[in-house]
Amino acid sequence: MKKKCLECEEPIKGRIDKKFCSDYCRNTYNNKVNKDSKNLIRNINNRLRKNYRLLSEINTTGKTKVTRTRLLDGNFDFNYFTSIYKTKTGNTYFYIYDQGYLVLENDYYLLIKKE
Repeated sequence: MKKKCLECEEPIKGRIDKKFCSDYCRNTYNNKVNKDSKNLIRNINNRLRKNYRLLSEINTTGKTKVTRTRLLDGNFDFNYFTSIYKTKTGNTYFYIYDQGYLVLENDYYLLIKKE
């Protein structure tokens, strides 16, 4: 009895442990299986990328002071960041990869770039 491809159910030729008849069927099958988790990850990565791009565009010198309104006008989403750094003095920096921000008084933010 010949094994059949998990995707298209065509007979498989070749090695005994093959599960798919071609790379196309293997990719199609795996894309279907992982669709839900990939969409979540893709959406989060897109949001992180947009946040990073905005911080990079505003913070060209490595250290910049900016208003919350300016970040929100650029559709910055404060819910998405990659890490948090707390200093000994109690300041909390939020980072998106190497671009970070610190909440200051009066709706101001200090943007910094980690070197």
